Amino acid sequence: MKLYVIAGESSGDLHAAGLIRELRRRIPDLQVRGMGGKQLMAEGVDISQDYSGLNFMGFIEVVKNLPIILRLIKHIKTDILRWKPDAILLVDYPGFNLRVAEFCKKNGIRVFYYISPQLWAWKENRVKKVKKYVDEMLVILPFEEAFYARHDIRVHYVGHPLLDAIQRFKNSETSIGYFDKPVIALLPGSRRGEVTAMLPTMLEAATAFKHQYQIVIAGAPSLPSSFYHPFLKDYPHVKLVENQTYSLLRIAHAALVTSGTATLETALFNVPQIVCYKGSRISYEIAKRLIKVNYISLVNLILDKPVVKELIQHELTAKNLQQELEYILREGREPMLHEYESLRRILGESGASSRAAETLASFMHH
Repeated sequence: MKLYVIAGESSGDLHAAGLIRELRRRIPDLQVRGMGGKQLMAEGVDISQDYSGLNFMGFIEVVKNLPIILRLIKHIKTDILRWKPDAILLVDYPGFNLRVAEFCKKNGIRVFYYISPQLWAWKENRVKKVKKYVDEMLVILPFEEAFYARHDIRVHYVGHPLLDAIQRFKNSETSIGYFDKPVIALLPGSRRGEVTAMLPTMLEAATAFKHQYQIVIAGAPSLPSSFYHPFLKDYPHVKLVENQTYSLLRIAHAALVTSGTATLETALFNVPQIVCYKGSRISYEIAKRLIKVNYISLVNLILDKPVVKELIQHELTAKNLQQELEYILREGREPMLHEYESLRRILGESGASSRAAETLASFMHH
């Protein structure tokens, strides 16, 4: 049984790895090849293409890097034809993966999609592509199931794999050492562009609290520590920990978080947070016209109300951030923790990876 998998960034790599681990238990002779990173490699996937260096964020960045992306798609298509998989598993990463889906469909390869691209947030033309090129959709957010079913697309809600990843971490002994003050965590994102846009404002806002709190930056595994040093030269009291975001969230008292999966992770670790987002102005203007959701953070999207404060674009100033931080460190703390409980109830049980593997295995055997 041969499965080709494509994950385009670190959270996709993590969740795809969890799924492959469970899938091997059900299909012992499974061979897996594809594009991914360290986590998939650790699960014995034959990596034909490492994704590192690929994560561009806004529209402009993508356009600038289009030749690289197109070259890569071409390379992947050739690799797929040569290897002849029974099926392909696409993980998130829609701009890239929907092109591959179309190609696979035309070549008679079955297409499974795990972790839906956030189509429900976009104007719905991408949905037509999913309907045309994807055989089965495995989704991780409760409202996605209704969205796809409404468009008559075969969809299965498996639950959120983050619950598994966090549960595995909580059962482990990993810890981060000791800070003598309560910690304010800064999670500025994992892409250079994001960190450069977000971190200076985060640092400026958090510095007001340096006497009562230890400020700690969560360094991304994809970025070298040397990348962070220039930001820190005026902030000798700030610490950087690398590749230990969960250990940091486990002890954090509050967090400033760049929008993305991290907002949900922070909530599942029960840390009050403020969500920050600033893109290039053009990317933002384009996105504003294309995207039709009320919130940008998964926490608010899932709860369908503004539980965590989102400071977007021009609202993201050190002054606003400092004010909001003041609030969540004091009277805003308990109400937010209370809302986090409903979030966990909505997301339900852990076990998404095994439910996804169960579903996938039954399709692959057909």
